[in-house]
Amino acid sequence: TETTLKGPVMILLQGQGLARTFADEVLFENITIHIQENSRIAIVGRNGTGKSTLLKMLAGIEEPSLGAVSKKKDLSIGYLDQYAAIQSSRTVWEEMVHLFEDVETLKKQAQKAAEQLGDPDLLSDPVAYELALKRYDQLQEELNQKNAYGYESEIRTVLHGFRFYPEDYDQPIQSLSGGQRTRLALARILLEKHDLLILDEPTNHLDIETLTWLEDYLRSSSSALVIVSHDQYFLDRVCNEVYEISHKACEYYKGNYSHYLEEREQRYLLKQKAYEKQQQEIHDLEEFIAKNLVRASTTKRAQSRRKKLEKMERLEKPKGDQRSARFEFTVERESGNQVLQVTDAYIGYDHEALSGPISFQLRRREAIAIVGPNGIGKSTLLKSITGELPLIEGSIQLGAGVQVGYYDQNLAGLSSNQTVLEELWSRHSTMPEKDIRSILGSFLFSGNDVEKTTAQLSGGEKARLALCKLSLEHDNFLLLDEPTNHLDIDSKEVLEDALIDYDGTICFVSHDRFFINKVATAILEIEETGSTLYLGDYDYYLEKKQEKEELAALQEAKDAPLATAQPMTEAKASYHASKEEQRQIRTLTRRIEQLETEMHDIETALEQVHEAMTLEENYSDPDKSAALSTEEGALLERQETLLAEWEEASLALEEFNP
Repeated sequence: TETTLKGPVMILLQGQGLARTFADEVLFENITIHIQENSRIAIVGRNGTGKSTLLKMLAGIEEPSLGAVSKKKDLSIGYLDQYAAIQSSRTVWEEMVHLFEDVETLKKQAQKAAEQLGDPDLLSDPVAYELALKRYDQLQEELNQKNAYGYESEIRTVLHGFRFYPEDYDQPIQSLSGGQRTRLALARILLEKHDLLILDEPTNHLDIETLTWLEDYLRSSSSALVIVSHDQYFLDRVCNEVYEISHKACEYYKGNYSHYLEEREQRYLLKQKAYEKQQQEIHDLEEFIAKNLVRASTTKRAQSRRKKLEKMERLEKPKGDQRSARFEFTVERESGNQVLQVTDAYIGYDHEALSGPISFQLRRREAIAIVGPNGIGKSTLLKSITGELPLIEGSIQLGAGVQVGYYDQNLAGLSSNQTVLEELWSRHSTMPEKDIRSILGSFLFSGNDVEKTTAQLSGGEKARLALCKLSLEHDNFLLLDEPTNHLDIDSKEVLEDALIDYDGTICFVSHDRFFINKVATAILEIEETGSTLYLGDYDYYLEKKQEKEELAALQEAKDAPLATAQPMTEAKASYHASKEEQRQIRTLTRRIEQLETEMHDIETALEQVHEAMTLEENYSDPDKSAALSTEEGALLERQETLLAEWEEASLALEEFNP
């Protein structure tokens, strides 16, 4: 049920005693959550604990089995499903601008109101003029609140943050990939400016650069946030409250994700200590009663202690972590010291390069993480190393004795018509069934789970099965494409430990910065013009990249002629041409922002002039009244000039085709 909160309270929404049950099975129960105007809440817990279900209850999409959700009157809620993707017949730009139709209507009303203020008949009627002026001021206030003259700039900012550029604006949404439509759905919900954002896995399909932008955007947002995510870095930067769903119940922690982990461990130890202390007390009481109840001299003392024991409120034994998977990767035989050499490689499809030249080498027991924007060819590089895709140019050389194991993020290696048991047994037919079942059990497949077909498995279960298959191959060189996708945080931690303990060599693609930082010994960044190797973990990469960008910014003017003078391949020449066009786009964008700022200043000045016109000391004085009218005319003329220039610049930007 849903009721409306009354009174001036800071709480936007709250759930009291929420439960979800299916027949006799309880998913969770007695959950209470409070969401305030400035809340930044993370909902965490293992896959299957009901996090997404709880979000749907808070968003009003599902009704709780028990309990109630109460919300502030007229609360605006934006809900993003983890599988959300825009379905629309509009273009990218049309879809975003459509959100501001009411603003355009207001602008027309304000323009009409401004024209009425210049009507001679109205000027001769002070009462009517004052009412018209008040109406105009109200419209201007509404326009300012809705950022009427800056919303297109805001649209461009958000689209750019999600890696949609001016050349993408006219693209029909129906022609976009699923990942692009998901990113666009998130862009739309941010532009809608809700009081409360409820986001289920908003970091899916985002590369590292976009993740960082989204974190900064949400941190500066005025909306309250409730987020489910498996990205620990993201939760640490954005959230300052954590609700953990575990063992069908919910526990609250004040602080970010890292603080939650520490506090959870401390609470568990305190509960365990209190439980053990009480158990010892119970044992001592029971022992005393047993020895002294039948003795005449001590029977009263024994009876007293028995009453104490009966009245004692028994503490439940603290529930530790639920059973975790046990990943382990071992090497059957070692490779040579030189595992991989990539030299001047251009990667791509159908003779069209996505990136290049890429050069790096990998030695035994090193772990290199490949990072870069979506679509740059990270997965393509892995497939080229396996031999599945040919290089456009360059060479890839595997070292002596190298055995390659490959984890595909699309899990294409699983057979949909086989059971979990058959998936392993068909590959290792000589292994006893009990051994197969034991290995599957370590990856959390037990009982009837092994009789499910892979088509019946969840994304997380498929990922664990693919990792289980990989562990049985005992390869000495692992190529992993987004191995943490679909895994909950606990399973990711187990995988991290398994890879850290692995005696082989690892080359992996991941957007999970926490995972990269734990596993990688080097970072390979891929860009359109090639690659850069950073010999350190993710924190080291960030530090060096920032230094590099600061240096490049200082030397850009000096280095630009040198770059032009250098001989360039066709790919490099195309890249620099693109960079020049991007500079033109940035120039137009900056000019539009300047025009919008000046138009806003003029609106403010007009409001001040109109306010001065309403003062008796001014409208009763012909000279002052004339001066104010002249000033108003000049401002309106300047406003019209700026608007024409703004429309011209906006049109140039929208029609720009790099």
